[in-house]
Amino acid sequence: MYEDKTLVCKDCGNEFVFTAGEQEFYAEKGFVNEPQRCKPCRDARKNASRSERQMYTATCAACGGEATIPFKPREDRPVYCSECFAKLKQDA
Repeated sequence: MYEDKTLVCKDCGNEFVFTAGEQEFYAEKGFVNEPQRCKPCRDARKNASRSERQMYTATCAACGGEATIPFKPREDRPVYCSECFAKLKQDA
C-alpha cells in the first residue's frame, strides 16, 4: 500500500527516505503532514531546546559510595547509588 518516498529536508537540504513503515505509522497516528526534516535535523532541533541537567554528588546511604543524582540532596531523605537503588526496588 505505501511506498518509500524521497523527501528533502527543509533545514539542511539533504534528501532522506520517508519509508513505507513510517508512512503507515503516521497514518495510524492520524498525522496528515509528511516530515519536513531528516532524522539528524529533527534530533538536533529537539536537543537544542533541552537544557543541560544539573547533577549533584551525594553519598549513598546503603554502601557509602558516591552517587550522582539529578536533584539536590536533602538531609532528611536517604540517597542511593544506582546499584543500591536497583537492589531496593528488586527487593520491594
